[in-house]
Amino acid sequence: MVALYNGGEYWLYRYKKYNDVRLVFAPEQQAAFFGGDPDNFTYPRYDLDMAIFRVYENGKPIHSDNFLKWNAKGSADGDLIFISGHPGSTQRQDTMAQLTTERETIEPIAIAYLKHRIEVAQQYATQGPEQARQVGSLIFGLQNSLKVYIGRDEALKDKAVIAKKQAEEDDFRGKIDANPEWKREYGNTWETISNVSAKEAAMIPGNIYRRTDSQLMGLALRIVQYVAEVKKPDGDRLPAFHEAGLESLRYGLLSPAPIDTGTEKLFMTSALTQGSENLGKDDPYMHAILQGGEPAAVANALVGGTRLGDPAVRKALLDGGEAAVAASTDPMIVAARRLDPVVREHNRKVRDEIDSVLEPAEEKLGKARFLAYGKNAYPDATFTLRLSYGTVKGFPMNGTIAPPITTFYGLYDRSASFGNKAPFNLAKHFAGAQAKLDLATPLDFVATGDIIGGNSGSPVVDRNGDLVGLIFDGNIESLAGDFVYEGERNRAVAVHSGGMIEALRKIYGATALADELEGKLEGKSVR
Repeated sequence: MVALYNGGEYWLYRYKKYNDVRLVFAPEQQAAFFGGDPDNFTYPRYDLDMAIFRVYENGKPIHSDNFLKWNAKGSADGDLIFISGHPGSTQRQDTMAQLTTERETIEPIAIAYLKHRIEVAQQYATQGPEQARQVGSLIFGLQNSLKVYIGRDEALKDKAVIAKKQAEEDDFRGKIDANPEWKREYGNTWETISNVSAKEAAMIPGNIYRRTDSQLMGLALRIVQYVAEVKKPDGDRLPAFHEAGLESLRYGLLSPAPIDTGTEKLFMTSALTQGSENLGKDDPYMHAILQGGEPAAVANALVGGTRLGDPAVRKALLDGGEAAVAASTDPMIVAARRLDPVVREHNRKVRDEIDSVLEPAEEKLGKARFLAYGKNAYPDATFTLRLSYGTVKGFPMNGTIAPPITTFYGLYDRSASFGNKAPFNLAKHFAGAQAKLDLATPLDFVATGDIIGGNSGSPVVDRNGDLVGLIFDGNIESLAGDFVYEGERNRAVAVHSGGMIEALRKIYGATALADELEGKLEGKSVR
């Protein structure tokens, strides 16, 4: 069940789920993330940020008559494009009171937390190549999140953005106030939301700092909650334990992926240190896990003493149910049993004091918006399928113009301009492939399609419905898109279909795969 327009409408979505998904091709990380954090959320870009999977059912590749045909030529400047995907969340219908809470409370605390965790991870990476490998993806993810929050913070401090949002709210409230019946029904809703936003602001430090940043503790708490929740009727369970998602949840809980104890101790120590410094050791969450101890000592004891890194141990606990979990002496499970009531009480407080007031108030504004404007605006993103449209188009940047399309020429030039030093060093396969390539082949491009976090991997199609690219980022100007879409400079960044085929054929020697994508293997068997 999905709420759209802040509850102005409810839609029922049905899905078919595939669990057997196998990797067919992925380039080196450096090819996909050329330019690293400095280039992230920027443009021009020169990334082959793509991966290809095959979906299986009953042990065989699925056959579908519904698929996107591959256009190896891709799009050109000015072409119409469409983007289908699952944008995560936007806050374009938030009130000014909610945006003020974001600007003054949420963004500053989130930025401080992320900066600290990045610093800890980067210090760990200096210990050696293996340590750098262990935290490389994490650092990328944290830096990505930090850039998002900084972009949101800057957008909320931008006078033009705030003026636009204030004008939108003034116009909306003016239309409601001008109609006596609407005013009686909806006129006090903004004040209701303002009051609950103030309460929510007081909870933000706890929301951010009540954490362990530990995979093992996350597994322990999930196991403790799982055995209790699955006994309940589906409608009474915590959201993470509904029947529709239970298979995927168990799959994750029993994953054989290794968990490194070194990083577990490091990040748990960091999280507990931040939590105790910002919330105090008497905070219910901090008290439940620290029990008067110091963060480093507690983290070392919990991580060093647990056996939850073994999937068989986790399976035995899940299969043994509440009795097995209650009898367990594993230190992570013991700590999770202490944390569980604190987490549940926090969730209850949020539900009863925030959500139970905010959700109906936002729903009222959603209905009022229909009365005032109809459906001229699409709903905020909810991680559900949306279709966006736009054109391939450059934008004004730094006193000049960003090109609509980048090429392999630009990749090699950018690397050479930085002396091929990280993060602008060429990926191994690219380093010796320059002579093989048509360097004028498009690699990446930008379009005016309205996207947000969650759209990565979205197909870009042309007016014929053929695939011409894959979304992998937005430019720095797009970070204001959480609150307002501005078409002059906001751009979606995509890998070009022509660049993908060129790389598959001439850099990676994946000729058969390229032939299959282009439909040249029709009638032949595929393994």
